Amino acid sequence: QVQLVESGGGLAQAGESLNLTCSTSPAIFNSAPMAWYRHNPGKQRELVASITTTGLTEYAKSVEGRFTLSREVTKNAILLQMDSLKVEDTAAYYCWTGWGNSYWGRGIQVTVSS
Repeated sequence: QVQLVESGGGLAQAGESLNLTCSTSPAIFNSAPMAWYRHNPGKQRELVASITTTGLTEYAKSVEGRFTLSREVTKNAILLQMDSLKVEDTAAYYCWTGWGNSYWGRGIQVTVSS
């Protein structure tokens, strides 16, 4: 069974920082790409950032330069550091992995106030 355990997020003011962590099993962490998506009601789900097993990253243009995704090898987790947060970053954030099929975390809320 694939488990993606998300933590972090919460409330922040614009300009502040938050981080999100998604931990999984060693088998998945060492063999599958992982990513963070976000979604707001009425809008399309958006890929925020992705990372390969070798640490190659890609970012949505809306977060490039502000968010950093990295692999925490000792924790079998990915860490999304979100700096210079904007109100428009408010969303439910979901961890994803493509280990054969697509698997999703339960989601974690990030709310940024002005």
